[in-house]
Amino acid sequence: MNQNGYGGLRFTLSGLGFWITLLAIAWLLGMVGLGWLVKSFIVLIGLLILTPVIAFFAFRWWLGRNLVEAPCPVCETRSAGINGTQLRCPNCGEALRVEKGAFYRITPPGTIDVQAVEIKAKPIEEAQEE
Repeated sequence: MNQNGYGGLRFTLSGLGFWITLLAIAWLLGMVGLGWLVKSFIVLIGLLILTPVIAFFAFRWWLGRNLVEAPCPVCETRSAGINGTQLRCPNCGEALRVEKGAFYRITPPGTIDVQAVEIKAKPIEEAQEE
């Protein structure tokens, strides 16, 4: 004989008992005049749920503004860093600082660091006309 009935289909209310008890306690507190306690508990639970979500999106916004992905000025290997920090190039080991969306070499005191500028030569005809 089948003891479960209806072809093995069973319906249990095991998880529902907790929620019914919770609602009954909230209803009783409201009846006694402590509804503010229930409301403050709901607000507290809401804050505990919303705070990590807001923090996650705030962190993503901050990271999008401060994460710099650029080539190393020495070996041209692309790497990433946070604005205002220092790091070493993973390829050549050069000490770099991250400022204004680019990587700059950190030179020891007394060293003059020069940036090379490429100048295009004019054809001879144009140079003679000037």
